[in-house]
Amino acid sequence: MTQGEMIQGVFTQVKKVIRGKEDVIEKTLMAFLAQGHILIEDIPGVGKTTLAVAFSKALNLDNRRMQFTPDVLPSDVIGFHILNQEKQMEYRAGAIFTNVFLADEINRTSSKTQSALLEVMEEGKVTVDGVTRMVPDPFIVIATQNPVGSSGTQRLPESQLDRFMVRLSMGYPDITSEIAMLKSKEHSNPMKTVEGVMSIDDLKNMQRQCEDVYVHDTIYQYIVDTVIATRNNKWLELGTSPRGTIALTQMAKACAFVKGRDYVIPQDVQFVYKDVICHRLVLNTNAKIAQVTEQRIADDILTTIPAPRVG
Repeated sequence: MTQGEMIQGVFTQVKKVIRGKEDVIEKTLMAFLAQGHILIEDIPGVGKTTLAVAFSKALNLDNRRMQFTPDVLPSDVIGFHILNQEKQMEYRAGAIFTNVFLADEINRTSSKTQSALLEVMEEGKVTVDGVTRMVPDPFIVIATQNPVGSSGTQRLPESQLDRFMVRLSMGYPDITSEIAMLKSKEHSNPMKTVEGVMSIDDLKNMQRQCEDVYVHDTIYQYIVDTVIATRNNKWLELGTSPRGTIALTQMAKACAFVKGRDYVIPQDVQFVYKDVICHRLVLNTNAKIAQVTEQRIADDILTTIPAPRVG
């Protein structure tokens, strides 16, 4: 099976359970290939957890799910030491030791527990009682959260938001997709029909090839210009960090790879721009009063800054 066929196979498997959300499915796979973490923000019941589980099955990745509630402790996530029967300290691994860690409703838990994810998301390792352990490779965090303002939620700190490569939103399905969803559940759970399409080695190989996708100097300049525009924007208190610049480049490469190219074009940057940038922006007071959104600011930037010509 060629790489193109495997990519299409993943799409086919995930579409068995997620209907009418082609862009979200495509961008989720791009984030996997770019080795980035994914934040899915939306109202309850639109398929956030289903999307994460479907991708884990289609990519043959081990996955663990943790429901984040106010009483979840950091030790539940990263593990702890316990005195065993031989009176020796024994390490009990936390839920984080998996390929795909699904942090469900991450913004319902305490800041202390959220911060337990910071090291592992950035460096792929956890430190407990001075001992550092590596998590499995590949390692992806898919976190879901309900919109800020929902009962029992709190905003994630900027330091943690910045570690998510993309923030995606599912939204309601259209009428045709919702009818198709109902019909698919008439006799069985469609999740049981999702099959693995590629191996872990296949995924790692694609991730390496994504890193080698060519980016011309004019595209690099375009990426940096669109990022700097967020730092000098009258509506923003905080713009995009250098980590965001790197994430935008990695996602643009993954976009080109999924589209079947070994080079990046401006449309790749534009396709993923808002998903990479918007959750890193902090609006100032004037923007809140004027009801200016992060999405509007991103649209204005893409409209204002001319894209380089290719070829």
